[in-house]
Formats: sequence, C-alpha cells, structure tokens
Amino acid sequence: MQSPAEIVPHSTGVVGVSWLMIALPLLGAAILLLGGRRTDRWGHLLGVVMSLASFVVAVLAFVQMLGLDPGKRRMAVELYQFIPGVANIGLLIDPLSISFALLITGVGSLIHIYSIGYMSHDPDRRRFFAYLNLFVSAMLLLVLSDNYVGLFIGWEGVGLASYLLIGFWQFKPSAAVAAKKAFIVNRVGDFGLLIGIFTIWTTFGSVAFKEVFEAAPGAQQNTLTAIGLLLLLGACGKSAQLPLQSWLLDAMEGPTPVSALIHAATMVTAGVYLVVRSGAFFEAAPTAQLVVTIVGVATLLAGAIIGCAKDDIKKGLAGSTMSQIGYMMLGAGLGPVGYAFAIAHLITHGFFKANMFLGAGSVMHGMNDEVNMRKYGGLFSVMKVTAITFIIGYLAIIGFPLLSGYFTKDGIIETAMEHNQILGWLAVVGAGITGFYMSRMVFMTFFGKRRWEDGAHPHESPAVMTVPLIILSIGSIFLGGFLILGNRFMQFLAPAVGLPEELPSFHPFSVPGLATLALVAVGAAFAWFRYGAAEVPRVAPRGSFLTTFARRDLYGDALNEALFMRPGQWLTRLAVFFDNRGIDGLVNGLAAAIGGTSGRLRRVQTGYVRSYALSILFGAAVVVGALLYVGNM
Repeated sequence: MQSPAEIVPHSTGVVGVSWLMIALPLLGAAILLLGGRRTDRWGHLLGVVMSLASFVVAVLAFVQMLGLDPGKRRMAVELYQFIPGVANIGLLIDPLSISFALLITGVGSLIHIYSIGYMSHDPDRRRFFAYLNLFVSAMLLLVLSDNYVGLFIGWEGVGLASYLLIGFWQFKPSAAVAAKKAFIVNRVGDFGLLIGIFTIWTTFGSVAFKEVFEAAPGAQQNTLTAIGLLLLLGACGKSAQLPLQSWLLDAMEGPTPVSALIHAATMVTAGVYLVVRSGAFFEAAPTAQLVVTIVGVATLLAGAIIGCAKDDIKKGLAGSTMSQIGYMMLGAGLGPVGYAFAIAHLITHGFFKANMFLGAGSVMHGMNDEVNMRKYGGLFSVMKVTAITFIIGYLAIIGFPLLSGYFTKDGIIETAMEHNQILGWLAVVGAGITGFYMSRMVFMTFFGKRRWEDGAHPHESPAVMTVPLIILSIGSIFLGGFLILGNRFMQFLAPAVGLPEELPSFHPFSVPGLATLALVAVGAAFAWFRYGAAEVPRVAPRGSFLTTFARRDLYGDALNEALFMRPGQWLTRLAVFFDNRGIDGLVNGLAAAIGGTSGRLRRVQTGYVRSYALSILFGAAVVVGALLYVGNM
C-alpha cells in the first residue's frame, strides 16, 4: 500500500485564505441573527450569496490543488494558537477535505437557492437562512480542521445548528421534541468522541492529525482498538448508525430543505468522514475495523427494512438515508479501496438524495404540505419536472446501470465480497430491498390512480425550486461513472488516504454485480405489482407483525425507553425520595429539634422571682453536693 503524502505548510494562493470558506457563511449568519427584523427583506439573498461565495473559494482551492504534484497536495494552513501546548486552530487542505468542502458548499448552495421558494411565505425566513449559513460554516470547520480539537468544535457546531433547524417550527410540539431528541441522542455519540480525543491526547501527547497518525502504528493494540471504538461511537451518533439511529426519522419534522442539507448531503456523512480520516487507527486495529463493517451492514439492512413500511415520503427517504450511510460505513471499514468507494458514494448520494428530498418538498409544496404517499398518485402528469428529476435520483440510488449509484454502491459491495463473503451478500440483499422500497415510493407518488383529497390542486413548483432539482439530477446521472472509471477518484484521494498495491478493476458482469441487479429488478417488480398495477388504499392496512416491526422503526424507541428512559425515571424518583427524606429530612429534623428544644427552654423563663429563687437554691444545692462528693473521694 502506498502511504498518504506528507503534510506540508502552505500559505500562498487561495489555499492560504481557505479560512474564508468557513468565515463567509459564519459572517452571513452573524449579520442575519444580529441584524434582526431589519434584514428580513434581503436576508435570504445574503444567505445564498455567502454560501455561493464559500463555494467559489472551495472551487479555486480545488483548482490550485490540481495544479500541484500529487505528493504536495496535503497542505497545512496555520491560523492561531488555540490551546497552548495542546492544539492550534489550523486547516488541512487535501483531497479528502476539499471533496467534502465542494459537496457541502455546492449542494448546500443549491439547497439555499431552493429554500428561497420553499420558505417564501414563512415570516422567519431570514432566521432560517441564518441557521443554514451557520450549519454550513460549522460543517466546513469539521472537515477542514487539521486536528481533533478543531474537528470537535465543528462537530458540536453542527449539532447546535441541526437542533435549531430541526426545531425551526417550534410551534409544532412534534418539531420541538424531534430537535431535543436529535440533540440528546447525538450527545451520547459526542461523549464517545470526546473520550476518544482524550485517549488520543494521553497516548500520543498531541491531537494533530499529522503527529498522531504517524505514531499510531507504534501504539498498543488495545489502546488503538479503544480509540477506534470510541471514534466509531461518535460516528454512529452523527451518521444515524445502529444503535444511535433513533433520532433520524423524527428529524423529518424540520422543513424539507433541512432534510436535504442535514440528512442527505452533509451532517449524516460526518461520521463517515471521521472514520476515513482516522483510517490510520482503524487499519492498525483490525477488531475496531471489523466492528465498523458490522455496524455498516446492520444499519443498511435496518434502514432498508424501515423504508419498506413508511407512508410518509420524507420518513421513507430518511430510512433510505440511514441505509445508504450504512453502505458508506461498510466501505469505510474496508481499507484504502473501500475509502475511495465510500467517499465516492457519499458524494453521489449527496446529489441524488438531496435531489429526492427536494423533490419530495416540491411534491409537498404542490399538495398543501401533505406527506402521506397514500394520498398522492398520478402526480407525473401535473408535476413533470419534479417527477422526472425524482425518478433520475431513484434510478441512481437503486443502482440502475450507468447511473451514479451503479458505480459507487456496487464498488462497495464487490470490495466487501473480497474481504468477507457474509458481509458482501448481506449488502446485496440490502440492495434488493432498496429496489423494492424506492420503487414503492415512486409508484405510490407519481403513478397509478389519483388519490388526492378534496381541495388539493397539485402544480409544478417555481423555477427557483426546479432548477436546483435539474442540476442535482444531472450529477446523479454522470458523477458516479466519472469518479470510478479508471480509478480516477481513488488516485485523487491517494495523497490523503493512501493507495492500495493493486488498483481494482470495474467488472460490469461480475457475479456480485449481476446478483445485485437481479435482486433490484425483483424488488422493483414486486413493488410494481403491489403499488403500481394494483390499487393503493388511502388508509394503510394493519399488516403483519413484520409490517408493524418496520413501521415502529424496529422498536428502536421502545428499546431505548425500556433500557434508558424508564430506569432513568426510577433513578430520578429515587433521587427525589432520598433528597426529600434524607437530605431535606436531616436538615428539617435538625431545625425541628432545635426549635422544639428552644421552645421547651423558653418555658423556664416564667418571669416570677420565686421561680428564679427556687432555681438558684436548687443549683446551689447541686453545686454543694458535687463539692462534698469530690472532697470525700
């Protein structure tokens, strides 16, 4: 395997001012939040401009990188000392980070533009764009930082921005609860990441990527395994992987552009970035690497099963996101070959999943915010642009030949087959289920009989919403082949993640590839007979136990309530009981004792001279008796 390139200081050209990628959207968020209602008229435009400006800086930095020798494409940009002796704030501009920066700012800018139309009637649109800018800035800090402290600051910034965006419509109790749930569940993963960073510091005396990755092979195996598992816990939280996936579907309560930005293109991919960036730890700890692949396979199957039973179009897409991130996590646990396919699938997924989320928003925009697919049907005839672009994204995600997912997802499956046959075939099964639930979504929404409610007048969305859909659909068609054929993307990433000794070849007629296509076709055909050719009832039938199992998200919430919420409630009640009867009881009892004693002593003060004289006589007798007793001893 060819090792990653050396990180070299660099401060010239656009790379030298690459901090502008982070600063520009952060400045936009500050202006919109501090300016208040005075910025309402033009706030959304400022948000779009700042995101586009950040994208321009990312493109120019990418072009500058392409002009360098591959061995010099890892450039460190020092900014300032943050924690003396521990960490500086600096950026690492390399093929991995710039790929994420282009995705975040490019797809993010399209989502900003789409939001102009989608949020046009919202009185708080300006604040929404401020939160979008804040999210983009935090996500860029996460992927561009050259050490784990900077990464963690961006990580927490993304958590804050996602909380604000998911709960943007706070007047809806469901949105407020979903935001809190996402925040709390992610704190569990963040705790693992934080402990992992502490362990890295105590083991290597540094948190800088360059230093810790160079020293990783010489560390103890148990320590590396612990670091890998702790980092994986953090990744599971952000990327909605088992067992920290329960927040993702509830997060669909946020506005649809939030779903596209956070749950398709950026935030849920942060965990995949963390695992790939920390590849030196996982490669030196095979146990942790194996756990990554197991988590990925388990999640891709769980997400696919959940997606089969959802009638809410956004929650169906959320289950799909969970499943596709599982594929990426699987690839991230397969070493340098898997890294390239995982990140390539991450980038193409950002295009076709954002395309479908925004397409779902376009459908909702034309259907009075209706999300139940059982009340759709026949929308192709009235929303052709939305339907065609959505179908292109659908074909890409199921791996239709020559579209993006065909190259990237199948690459992960074939690489998994070479490492572990069981994991590989389970990934093939997941692809077949994907063919079913995504076909079900398309047939229920755009084909069949019209099941619209009275008063619904579906119509195509304005150009400000459909143009981003068209651009994203173009990427969904061509991007996968461009990245994978000729190992173009694998060689581009080599300075950041290394290069395998033998480059893989794309085999369109391999056994895993043909098996995948066959299962996808079977899944799509079954969906057609159930939801395309047959009449879809407007009220969901009760279904079997498996249907209920999937509708209730595999009982993930019930499990969390049984294992954590109810025991936590009992511990809280026990603490309250101990506080009331123990601590407060002691304090109150002591106060009562003193009060009672003082009350009884107060009775001795009667105010009568004869009583005081009797007391003096009694006291004198006691003193005399005591003296006589002592004298006779």
